[in-house]
Amino acid sequence: MLRFNAIRTGYLLGISLILAAIIYFFASNWGGLDRTAKIVLAIALIVLFYGLSFVFARVRAVPGQQAFLSNIFLLAGCVAFGVSVALLGQIYNSHADSYGLFLIWSVPALLLSWITRYNPFYMLSYVLIHLGVWLYFYPTMQSAAYSQLESLSIAGVFAIFNLVLFLLTFLHRIHSAPLQYISFTVLHIAMLAMTNSFAFDGYGLIMNIPHIAVIALGFYIFIKVRLNKTLLTLNALALSAFAVFKFIELAEAYSSSLFFVFGLIFVALLLTGNVWFFRYLNRLGKPSPEAGEIPNENKEDIAKSDAQTTDSEDRSSEWISKTVSRVIKVVGVLIGSISLIGLIVISTNVNHTEYVLLSVSLLLMITMIVIPESKLDSVVRYTLLTISYITGLAAILWSDQTLLSVLFLIVSIAGWFRSKGKRQQFFAYTFVNLNMATVLLKQYQEWYGWNWTYEFIIFALFVLNAVLYGVSYFVLKTELKEHLRDSSLFFSLLFLFWATFFEDVIPHSYMFINIFYFVIVTWIVFAFIRHKHKSQAITSVVFWFIFIGFKYYDLLWTLLYKSFTLALLGIVTLGITWWFDRRMAHSGKAAFDADHRSFMRLSPLLIAIVIVLQLGIIGYQTARSETLLATGASVKLKLAPIDPRSLLQGDYVALNYDISTPPSKDPLQEKDWNRGKVKVVLTPDSQGVYISDRLYQDGEVLANHEIILNGQWNGSRILYGVENYFIPEGTGRTVEQNARYAYIRVSRNGDALLERLVES
Repeated sequence: MLRFNAIRTGYLLGISLILAAIIYFFASNWGGLDRTAKIVLAIALIVLFYGLSFVFARVRAVPGQQAFLSNIFLLAGCVAFGVSVALLGQIYNSHADSYGLFLIWSVPALLLSWITRYNPFYMLSYVLIHLGVWLYFYPTMQSAAYSQLESLSIAGVFAIFNLVLFLLTFLHRIHSAPLQYISFTVLHIAMLAMTNSFAFDGYGLIMNIPHIAVIALGFYIFIKVRLNKTLLTLNALALSAFAVFKFIELAEAYSSSLFFVFGLIFVALLLTGNVWFFRYLNRLGKPSPEAGEIPNENKEDIAKSDAQTTDSEDRSSEWISKTVSRVIKVVGVLIGSISLIGLIVISTNVNHTEYVLLSVSLLLMITMIVIPESKLDSVVRYTLLTISYITGLAAILWSDQTLLSVLFLIVSIAGWFRSKGKRQQFFAYTFVNLNMATVLLKQYQEWYGWNWTYEFIIFALFVLNAVLYGVSYFVLKTELKEHLRDSSLFFSLLFLFWATFFEDVIPHSYMFINIFYFVIVTWIVFAFIRHKHKSQAITSVVFWFIFIGFKYYDLLWTLLYKSFTLALLGIVTLGITWWFDRRMAHSGKAAFDADHRSFMRLSPLLIAIVIVLQLGIIGYQTARSETLLATGASVKLKLAPIDPRSLLQGDYVALNYDISTPPSKDPLQEKDWNRGKVKVVLTPDSQGVYISDRLYQDGEVLANHEIILNGQWNGSRILYGVENYFIPEGTGRTVEQNARYAYIRVSRNGDALLERLVES
């Protein structure tokens, strides 16, 4: 099964790389293709992916994987359709990342979800709908000013939608575990946002009631009605997030020494509840048949589905539980640290509060170090030890005494020696590095002032960790030796990588450091692999790829070159995967997934209808835009551009026209306008540049030289749908400096397309 999944991962990775290459290619807006060629290419890609899905559904070219590949290419065809819609927006300069793009894209995704019941289509539809709705209310590059009630209603839309979706998945009307978990999570995020008293001071307090009710109902259902440990864990995380958020609100309103005392009590309760809850969760057994039933007409189907998903739910529950538990511990540590620091700062009346803070930190740290492991729970020990680290670090940053920093460093090192477990030791080692950085900062300021302080500290920490890595080979204790070796290597590479971003400290030092990093890391990668040092090899390989990603791939290459590289990598990945797959098949080790069926084979007619619908949408949008370009009136407008980047469509300049300001001759005041559609009457000035004259009134007769332009009043300016002009990558600065006017094409009914930008 491991080989089987590895083969599938290879195919999926290869197809994903090719899709990413297509997106990068179109986003680069390469000038070597005219708009006709781009449209034909986009349609050809849609047909290609759907055609491959059909081929793999009918031809047994890849035994055991043809159904999987058919379904993945079906998904790729839907993604290619979305890229094509984005490309049309780029070609005809419509809105960048508009809500319409994602909502149009979501239509075939939803239809294919209904036809196939395939989880990737469910998730694609979910993401597209949420993006579309979000961009409808909060469009990019536009300010959206809403009242508190309007903002609360928008959050309510997301909450209600995700509540309905969660209920459909929980009651097995839709069979999708990923959709169930993500809708449940987003539901609580939306409801938590609605309780925000900072943003909704008139409604936040009231909205606490329904959120608490939903959380309480969740505990009852997931324990008493139908046991689901994963949802129970997520519900516990929602409760913890709610408690922490309310604590922050109260801290803002009632900051005092007494409140910080309550903060420490809150941390104790939070961590105690965390320990108690997960112990209780581990004791919960599998639900009885009676407990697992929901009164409805499909009890048998639900019971069967529950039996099939029990194993997967248990596996997902385990890692989600660990993740949630760690998140709660981190949050508790942060609140505890803030509360302890705040309590000491407010309650002490001495001149040097930092000394009191450091004393408390050292006392707490030494106590945790001295008490034997058997006498204190490990969670309590490492929570208090971490709070003492953070508190002490704040104290020595506050203090100007280097000696105190050295004292705290010595105690921190002792805490590192006393730590047990890889995570605890790595965390303690991290704080030792932070303490060392503080000591170096204070010492360097005393000697040299502020010049090159930052670079000196990073270089010094690199050297220190490199030396410790060498020392680790002479340590006799095996556990400490392995930990010191792994941690010092990680921080050596981290600080050296950090140094590759420094400007020239001395002439040509930037180039020298980057070459040095590449040579050293490349050498140790091969050295660790050769000597079979697995963990160190993984660390060095990760840092090698991070360096390549930042320095070579992201900074030096354009989107066009990236697309070619990704396409090549995708083809190579598919070729290697296919070779291994065929080799396993010939050796008789090929695995078959009997439950995996090709949707193209099961529902060819319905899928064909969806494909025709997609091609029809592309054809209609193309014909409509080409007709407007051919028959619309040419209008010259004055503009002022800026230079951002679209999510899918590449670089563009966002245009702000003179006519975006409401007509000065309009008898209505701006404050009296309602957000919505308006019609603006344009008239040419003496130089042939069109300016806004007035708002069009229904039934009004226009002069021969006047033109109607449809717009949308957003409360601050009028938008005409021609505010984005897509350009080849890297040319935005030139366009921004030179473009002064825009030519648009306007149809008789007032719709417009941006045609070109000119200097005069």
